[in-house]
Amino acid sequence: MKTADHHEAAFAFASYNAGLCKLAPGKINILPVGNGLINHTYQVTCASGHSFLLQQINKNVFTNPRDVQDNYIKIWRYSEFESIGLKLPSPCYHAKLNSLYKDSNGEYWRAFEFIKDSVTHSIAKTPQQAKATAKAFAKFTSAFKGFDVDTLKIIIPDFHNVSYRYSEMENAEKKGRKDLIEKAQPIVKELKDRERYLHFYEVITSTEEFPLRVMHHDAKIANVLFNKTTGRVSCIVDFDTVMPGYFFSDLGDMIRSMACNYDENFLHPEKIKIRKAYYESIINGYLSMMEKDLTAPEKKYIHYSGLLMIYMQAMRFISDFMNGSIYYKVEYAGQNFDRALNQLTLLKRLEEYLRSEHKLKI
Repeated sequence: MKTADHHEAAFAFASYNAGLCKLAPGKINILPVGNGLINHTYQVTCASGHSFLLQQINKNVFTNPRDVQDNYIKIWRYSEFESIGLKLPSPCYHAKLNSLYKDSNGEYWRAFEFIKDSVTHSIAKTPQQAKATAKAFAKFTSAFKGFDVDTLKIIIPDFHNVSYRYSEMENAEKKGRKDLIEKAQPIVKELKDRERYLHFYEVITSTEEFPLRVMHHDAKIANVLFNKTTGRVSCIVDFDTVMPGYFFSDLGDMIRSMACNYDENFLHPEKIKIRKAYYESIINGYLSMMEKDLTAPEKKYIHYSGLLMIYMQAMRFISDFMNGSIYYKVEYAGQNFDRALNQLTLLKRLEEYLRSEHKLKI
């Protein structure tokens, strides 16, 4: 992805002032923010002291940047004008009130207000942080219960579609590299033995008792801003994948990323376990904001959220491994195999936990 013209985009947004359109911003200072794995992000500070966040949209991941920005403007306007009590960062503009800038290289940029005195965390360090994160994403979905979800564009088709990911695994098993397919067989077999999760997904997506909702689709603690002083949530960020989704997506993602004692790259699966305090904090935090909005069937099957997301992620890793690791970035040849084994182990641990602690028959 080209990044050479961030100065051009920064100048375009820094030059805008409501009612004036063109305003010389003076000297501007640009500093990179975050790790830049998908979208390159910068903090831009003008001579006046005004700051904003500038972000390049990765066209390799988001093939239609205008849809990404259009979705954000829709939910931001709804949050502003419907008094839903939810803070979303305000978009910035360049000439003629445009919130999306196309530079001379054909790359797309957008800018947001800079939220002062905020900090992000890469992992949840306490059950309280996990609960606060769960409440934040639940509040987001709850706030948009009156929003027409059909007006949102589909940014990544089949992103959390368990049926699609299962078919991807089957195709990789037929068309992938033979040596890798052979190595993957034990994991593939265990995932196929859990085909009941696929059937459950097919049921919930075919009935109105499990409605489509406004979902974030990247619900992790790194996408939550916390106040530096109070430690409380300021707002959630990174709305690139906001689109219609089902009840399990955001909650399941948080369980997958915060309830486990290690992340998906951990190489000793025998040490993987579910942390009870974190799991219960995530569930309770989410329900404290969303319980009144969920249907009876959604509440009944709330604990399937983590199962579905972990199951799906295991399939994605093993499919990519059989295909020669063409999607996920890897640091060594068998990393996607190890990730798949990690997620399969996590799935087993969650199954054991839910049978023991919540008496689920799964």
